Amino acid sequence: MMHRTNSENWQKALYDRYARRLQGFFLRQLGHDAQAADDATHDTFLRAFEAQQRFQTDGNEAAWLFTIAYNLLRNRYRRQAYENDYLATLDRQPLDTTDIELHLDRQTLLTALKRVLDGLPPPLRTLFALRHEEGLTVPQVSEIMQIPEGTVKSRLHKTMTIIRKQLKEYEYQ
Repeated sequence: MMHRTNSENWQKALYDRYARRLQGFFLRQLGHDAQAADDATHDTFLRAFEAQQRFQTDGNEAAWLFTIAYNLLRNRYRRQAYENDYLATLDRQPLDTTDIELHLDRQTLLTALKRVLDGLPPPLRTLFALRHEEGLTVPQVSEIMQIPEGTVKSRLHKTMTIIRKQLKEYEYQ
């Protein structure tokens, strides 16, 4: 838990602790666009620093920062209409796996998994990243994305079903 003895020290400590994690999160969510990830990371910290007086230090800085990050992504997705397109086509549109080469080594599997994750609609990719890459709990993801825990669980299940289906040829037999 970080204590704020003064604002500048607290801001530096928060940035040092979470900037790299947020940068990686945004890189994955924004199609590996480094400039967009830099901008989003910068915006996240600007919003956090502007709101620091309202933040109650309870040792849960990660969830607070990822809530801000998620809200930035959600606004971006809304502007680009990805979320609405995704929700309308989720059950109708399978992901394309024609370009995934079939190899059994670990690197190829990781490459294939990255491709599947990059091909997921943004809301599922974000949900997966928060839960499995950032290690946040279902209740934390629910709070960040402002959806019920049951919805988080069902969308995680749907995401894992898509991933399993897309990576079926890599199953060990």
